[in-house]
Amino acid sequence: MDTQHAVEGADGSDAREPSCCGEATQPLSERELAADVRTLAAVGTETRYEALRLIAASEDGACGCELEPALGVSQGAVSQALSRLHTAGLLTRRKEGRWRYYSATPRAERLLDVLDDTREVDND
Repeated sequence: MDTQHAVEGADGSDAREPSCCGEATQPLSERELAADVRTLAAVGTETRYEALRLIAASEDGACGCELEPALGVSQGAVSQALSRLHTAGLLTRRKEGRWRYYSATPRAERLLDVLDDTREVDND
């Protein structure tokens, strides 16, 4: 689609000049865009991002009680962070007795890998 801009010709007439840019189109559906924004917002605080990193680095998942001292925040803050990450589809959880263990989902692993890759490119 050719877009044009009106420009005044030398004789004062309205001439048309082709636009330098085409029209931007969104490659994602509104649903996909909203889901991506929710995912990024879920890791958008230092506590949630660090919690996700710690859990992803654990061999067999991590219990919320293990994260409290590592994150330096209250148990309530850890609980809220884990809940938000779980709701965003970045963590799975399993219950063993009275404890809940969290593991990173494949999507979370890929997201963290991409962040690692982009950081390495920036450092080159």
